[in-house]
Amino acid sequence: MGKTVRPCSAGDGVRALSAGSPSRRAAQAVDALRHGWPLAIEGAPLLQPVETAFGEMTGEAMLISATRATTLKLANQREAAAPRQPVLMRGAQAFDLPAALAVADPALDMQNPLKGPFKALPLGWETQARAALELARMAGVLPAFLVDPQGAGEAVSLSAGDVAAFADASRLQIATRARLPVAAAEDARIVAFRSPDDTREHIALVIGEQSADRTPLVRLHSECLTGDILGSLKCDCGPQLDAALHAMAAEAGRGGWGVLLYMRQEGRGIGIINKLRAYRLQDQGFDTVDANTRLGLPDEARDFPTAARMLDLLGIDTIRLMTNNPAKVRALEAEGVHVAERVPHALPDNPHNTDYLATKRDRSGHLL
Repeated sequence: MGKTVRPCSAGDGVRALSAGSPSRRAAQAVDALRHGWPLAIEGAPLLQPVETAFGEMTGEAMLISATRATTLKLANQREAAAPRQPVLMRGAQAFDLPAALAVADPALDMQNPLKGPFKALPLGWETQARAALELARMAGVLPAFLVDPQGAGEAVSLSAGDVAAFADASRLQIATRARLPVAAAEDARIVAFRSPDDTREHIALVIGEQSADRTPLVRLHSECLTGDILGSLKCDCGPQLDAALHAMAAEAGRGGWGVLLYMRQEGRGIGIINKLRAYRLQDQGFDTVDANTRLGLPDEARDFPTAARMLDLLGIDTIRLMTNNPAKVRALEAEGVHVAERVPHALPDNPHNTDYLATKRDRSGHLL
């Protein structure tokens, strides 16, 4: 336990910082995490993603999020007491991959109820740690890393500032447009958006004739595979999507128009795998917010700058927003979108989503 967790250097056998653009380096880092390759972030130790790692390796310390540290009873230690801060920790002995995964994955808490003791350590590279945890969220993997592990392979190198460049919504552009008759509106048009750095493609569905004289009815809808496609009753996403399209069609019938922004940000930005992990925790009795925090993930990580950029590319600066969430109104207005009206969009509950909707009301401030 006397080993010092030190920043990596050029002599550690990792690549020097790539000459590519910052956004390209960040995109390579996201890909690396999904493949189980380590990251070399300038000024930080080598960081090995726990969930996707393979082979034999051990580490004296781990990097986790503050919310996961709270679950592990570390929040009463000074180095882990501040909310939303990355936490550097070590155990009574070095972590191999099975031990590290038991720390990272709350689905294993019932199988491994007595972990530790753990010690939160001073963190001298907080900016890099934040960047690593954000990259893990983007990659859809658990936000947990072995720190300076023995046996890790060649790392992908980047700087902490590259992450912000990757998330730069200004690089989003319209890729193509087409006519798309849909059940709610046979004259709808679809517009696809793509960024050179991001593999996610977002779309907008325009219903009715676009007019500068009429403020469009807009719904920002985050992708929900389980609700939109499979008809899940655990949420209200599918019914909200269907109702929004029909409301826009009705608006078009009165001479107005509407726009659905369909954003590829499953699980409010944590990804489909982590969303399903949260579902598993909900089956154990945790609500939506607590399930996310036990995973070490934020309960809100949606990309509002990209939504604002989509509207800008469509020539829209003022909207009537269909939402029950005042925070969504504030987030879009912070990105320069004028929300002329918040249009309520509440639908009846069912026996499977009553608690989910109550959590949105009581803990997330939704007006249901």
